[in-house]
Amino acid sequence: MTEAALAGRLEGLLFFPVTAYRADGSLNLDAYRAHVRAGIDAGAGAVFACCGTGEFHALTREEFGACVAAAVEEAAGAVPVVAGTGYGTALAVEFAGTAEQAGADGLLAMPPYLVNAGPRGLLRHYRELAAATPLEVIVYQRDNAVLDPATVVELARTPGIVGLKDGLGDLDLLQRVISAVRAELPDTPFQYFNGLPTAELTGPAYRGLGVRLYSSAVFCFAPEIALAFRSALEKDDEATVWRLLDGFYRPLVELRNRGNGYAVSLVKAGVRLRGLDVGGVRAPLAEPEPEHLAELSALLDRGLELVTR
Repeated sequence: MTEAALAGRLEGLLFFPVTAYRADGSLNLDAYRAHVRAGIDAGAGAVFACCGTGEFHALTREEFGACVAAAVEEAAGAVPVVAGTGYGTALAVEFAGTAEQAGADGLLAMPPYLVNAGPRGLLRHYRELAAATPLEVIVYQRDNAVLDPATVVELARTPGIVGLKDGLGDLDLLQRVISAVRAELPDTPFQYFNGLPTAELTGPAYRGLGVRLYSSAVFCFAPEIALAFRSALEKDDEATVWRLLDGFYRPLVELRNRGNGYAVSLVKAGVRLRGLDVGGVRAPLAEPEPEHLAELSALLDRGLELVTR
């Protein structure tokens, strides 16, 4: 793998599949394969396996390895497969090793478990992870892993760290980060993407910073809507962008915000509504309330109607 190979391959919609379970809570690899394959066939630009939407926090290393290997087999080299990793440094390195053995193309380093670390500690954590694996690393900024511009510059200097996924939504901070990296390392192919839970809602704002890549949870259950929105965004078709934002994405975010963990459980519910039984979520997450599932179903019908106009 050449330097920045992963960053150079990331394009299109970034697909974060859910992890499928049977009724007894055990891993359902057949349903997971079908879900991943459907996403790739629909036009995903990359598969991010076992990340936040994929309930990384709830998987054993064996389950994690099986899911990543299944995603790699379904992708068959057509698109890159990026695996999640996280917890403290030692466990992050162990999961990275499992991802490498499973054939992943890169890693998404999620925030360290529980602790609120400062810039020096976070920098050390990500550098030690990058040094311990041949897989290229994208750092996920959110919650307890908020990075100042100087720290991101040092991350961008670090061999093996190729990008930043922003799940924080502080556009002032992100603009300063991008500016600092550009000024200090003008020839470094460092990649950025919008990683907010429903990234389409802020898609126009992020494009104003030059950030065009984003993860799409909606793509998991309604690729027609996600692809129509991205096409309109790329074409500067404001009428379609606003129609989908006002009629689908904003109401979806408002529904998502009505329950803890809905950024995952509503997505899995959406996949089930479209006909693929991927099971529920594992504890400590909980299923959406029945009235919220009914609202999601109606909203999904509304979104699909909007894209057929």
